Formats: sequence, structure tokens, C-alpha cells
Amino acid sequence: MPAVTVDDLLTLPRVNRPDPATQRPRPVRSITTAPRGFEGEGFPVRRAFQGVDLVDLDPFIHLDQMGEVEYAPGEPKGTAWHPHRGFETVTYMLDGILDHQDSHGGGGTITDGDTQWMTAGSGLLHIEAPPEHVVMKGGLFHGFQLWVNLPAAQKWNEPRYQDLKSREVELLTSHDGGALLRLIAGEVDGRHGPGSTFTPITLIHATLEPGAELTLPWRPDFNALAYVLNGDGFVGPDRTPIGLGQLSTFGQGDTIRIAAKDRQESRSPKMDVLLLGGRPIGEPVAWYGPFVMNTKAEVMQAVQDFQAGKLGTIPALHDHGNVDPDDGTDQVGDRA
Repeated sequence: MPAVTVDDLLTLPRVNRPDPATQRPRPVRSITTAPRGFEGEGFPVRRAFQGVDLVDLDPFIHLDQMGEVEYAPGEPKGTAWHPHRGFETVTYMLDGILDHQDSHGGGGTITDGDTQWMTAGSGLLHIEAPPEHVVMKGGLFHGFQLWVNLPAAQKWNEPRYQDLKSREVELLTSHDGGALLRLIAGEVDGRHGPGSTFTPITLIHATLEPGAELTLPWRPDFNALAYVLNGDGFVGPDRTPIGLGQLSTFGQGDTIRIAAKDRQESRSPKMDVLLLGGRPIGEPVAWYGPFVMNTKAEVMQAVQDFQAGKLGTIPALHDHGNVDPDDGTDQVGDRA
């Protein structure tokens, strides 16, 4: 499944195991199962944050696991042109190829193990789709897209891109070599990922060998989430069962614990987990489709600006149409 790996985990820098006498493990607050849906022109997704209160997710807004799907020739799909304002999108490819383009001239191509970090900020138009040669031949497609909120003071920043190639990701292993950690952004045990974030977060893709246990130090001022991309295991000090497509939220503490079952399915010989944490912004959220602002008035202004062409222009051969209310989970509500 993962594109970025090494033959011998013991050659990697090790994350020190936290001292259980002084470091308190975070308890599991909830386990939820992601419902299936479709995004863009019809590619399948799991809505990882569905049913979880935004208070427990802050500063994160939305997470889609895209695929895993094996496309026949002619089947690969993407999205049409669509607007964004007020947050950042993080697209991480496990398998497949995806082209990005925006109305500010940004974009690029990401493939196995690459990450594209787009700060929408004050607003832009965006498209993401597999290149023509992939559409023609089909193939495996699997990845995720995470939405990270921006504080009010930074929602009007100029849009920007970060293209993080797989070779740039910080590779680490657990204290006993039983897990591979791909540190995409943030810090763990003094090591830093390449992603530069406006909102302080930590983003890790971990792969655990069967029977392996992983205990990571976690900033007390960050929230903590674990989403299972593949396999089965346990989370928290009480070893709460968790499996494919399930999200765990954690309570307060200093460490997070993940363990893989001794036996995994033949299709998923290892356990893959996305570990997320961030410092809550604590501001009101008003969210409609591709706009994440602080008030309903700001959301309506974003819609009007898009309709007036103020979020940018796209090549004439494309038709950007109207705001797609299914581009992300529609949600409008003020939060203190």
C-alpha cells in the first residue's frame, strides 16, 4: 500500500519511548466509522470525520480517504473547477497520480508518497484530476485529503502551494523498530516534517507490523486523532478495538498508543494509521461547501465573490459552473 518505505526499519532514527511513570497516556474518547460517499466527478471516498463534533476536530475540518479503488481503462475521475476560501487542503497520495491546477498559476503533479499543501487563504479556483495517460490505462488510486482551518487573521493570506515529494518526508521508526513513521508535518520527539503550516499541527502516516505497539509523545496543547487506513488493531491504554475506516479521538494526556493485531488479513498484511494533532484555534466556524469562514456573512460574501469572478479566472476551455454544495460536507454554524 504505502509508496514510501525502507527495507530495514532499524536503519532509521528511532523515536524514544515515553516514560510511563511521568507521561500520561491519552484515553480514547470516541470511535466512529466513516460512511462511504462520492466526491467530484464520482470517485469513491470515506468521510472520516462524519459524525464528530468540530470542537473535537479543531483545527481540522474535513478528511476524505479517497479510494482504495482499482480503475479500469477510461474510469479514473477527478473534480471539476471549484472555489476555496479560508483554509488549507492537504492531499497525500498513497497510490496513483493526480494533477492539480489553480487560478493563480499554482499546481503540479503528485504521485506515490507525495503531498500537496494548498493554502486557499483569500480564495482561488482549483481543479484536481488524473492525467490523460492514467485515464486511458486505469490503475490503482488511493490517498486522502485533509482540510486544515486557518485562524481569522490568516484567512485572507495570499494563496500558496507546497509540493512535498516523497523523498522529503522525515522517516522514523518506533523504539523497537516495529513501526515506520512518515512525518509529513509538525514535530515528534525532536524530529520535524517538511510541511510548513500556518496552524501548528502534526501529521504522521504510520505503518505497524503485525503485533507491533507504538507509543508516541504528543503535545499536551494539541488534540489527537487516529484514522485507520488499513488493517486492524487497538488504540489507547485500554486497547480499544479499531479497524479500517474508523476514527479515534483522544482525551487529554501526554502520549498516544496504537497497536496492531497479531494477525492481519492477507489483503492488508500491516496496519496503516493516519495520526493527526493540532492546536485548537477556538474561533467560531461558519462552513458552506468549499468555504470555511468565521461568520455566515463571510460565507455569503465568499459565494458572491465567486459568482462575481473575484476568486480568479480559469482557461476558457473549462466551465467552472456553480458552487458545488457536495464539495466537502456542507455545514454552516457558528461555534464559540
